[in-house]
Amino acid sequence: MLNNALHIAVIILFTLFGFASGEERFDWPRWRGPDDTGSTQYGRFPAKFDASNHLWKAELPGKGCSTPIVFGERIFVTSAAGNLDSLLCFDLQGTEKWRATFGNENPGKHKNGSGSNASPVTDGKLIFVYFKSGTLAAIELNGTVRWKSNLVERFGKDTLFWDHGTSPVLTDRHVIMARMHQGESWVAAFDKDSGQIAWKVPRNYTTPTECDHGYSTPLVLQHADKESVLVWGAEHITIHDVATGAVTWSCGNFNPGKNKLWPAIATPVIVKDMVVIAYGRNDRGLPKLHGVRLNGNGDVTQTNHVWKREDVGTFVPTPVVMGNQVILVRDRGEVESIDPATGNTNWKGEFPKSRSNFYSSPLVAGGVLYAPREDGVVFVARVSGNSLELLAENDMGESVIGSPIPCGDRLLIRGEKHLFCIAAPQK
Repeated sequence: MLNNALHIAVIILFTLFGFASGEERFDWPRWRGPDDTGSTQYGRFPAKFDASNHLWKAELPGKGCSTPIVFGERIFVTSAAGNLDSLLCFDLQGTEKWRATFGNENPGKHKNGSGSNASPVTDGKLIFVYFKSGTLAAIELNGTVRWKSNLVERFGKDTLFWDHGTSPVLTDRHVIMARMHQGESWVAAFDKDSGQIAWKVPRNYTTPTECDHGYSTPLVLQHADKESVLVWGAEHITIHDVATGAVTWSCGNFNPGKNKLWPAIATPVIVKDMVVIAYGRNDRGLPKLHGVRLNGNGDVTQTNHVWKREDVGTFVPTPVVMGNQVILVRDRGEVESIDPATGNTNWKGEFPKSRSNFYSSPLVAGGVLYAPREDGVVFVARVSGNSLELLAENDMGESVIGSPIPCGDRLLIRGEKHLFCIAAPQK
């Protein structure tokens, strides 16, 4: 009887207070997941599927290249809708529950870009979105717009060569946005409840042409026992105090050869006290991969570079963290596992060659790697050992630029025209 009572009590406690661990398992509240790793160890996920082999698919009203997020029993995804910036809400059966619309979209310039490149983020109370048009907004879980502001109108248009890609991130009190381009670059914090600006700090560095353009997303972390935000771009990593925006730590020297046309696209990944930075132009045979230790304070350029590789890297896809390894799906489909502490290669492989490139950032779910190619082929491979075992090539029939995400034991894939939900076969 005592054991039964204890068992029931544990279930009740988990139901009431287990959200932190449940979030990791069931919710995907931001682009790279609850840990910013692009991976989850939980769940049983499908390997073989295609455009006609799915649990459901929902038609999207316009183009968008962002990644969906999941909170509770709702899926949120940004998209154009009737030439308006929009946030769509679906239930887990693929039925649209509501949509919030804003001003006119600013369409993408690149074939794999859109006005809805930035992914939404939620704290479980509000959903926050940003669009290329400049709209930053907070939306209630029922679809009501709490507040909105246009950062292009307030702070000037962005001068990025390609389409805006940086997603908003959340601290305890603020939604953070960063703009890195030629001209006045900045990082800014807005009160989550009211949208009032809390602080805005300049982030300007002199770089070769286009190297000051940034498309990566900041990372929220604990640094020196304080909630902080890490920003990568303009050949520098900076860490900012979230209370004031002040820079507390910085590291440069990522382009000593002063190469031109090196924008920052892939977002860094953090493993323990190391941050791994993919830079250079892997798409042009000039890859660079850096390992930097995150300790200390002030300017650590001379002390915290631990290792550098000039034979491996990625230009667009952000790496994924699986345990103590960083896995790169490179722009042409090469795959390599890196030890973040040393920079050494654990293993490597590659997906079948094609004229198409990889723009989506990969997902690892339950020990399985999902890597969409721009033409809509999603490669599935087992990475549990010291090698890459290809399990399937799945053609979704339309371009896939957003990252796949887990949703319970299902997989969500955002295509150019549809949102697909894939389920593993029942045992």
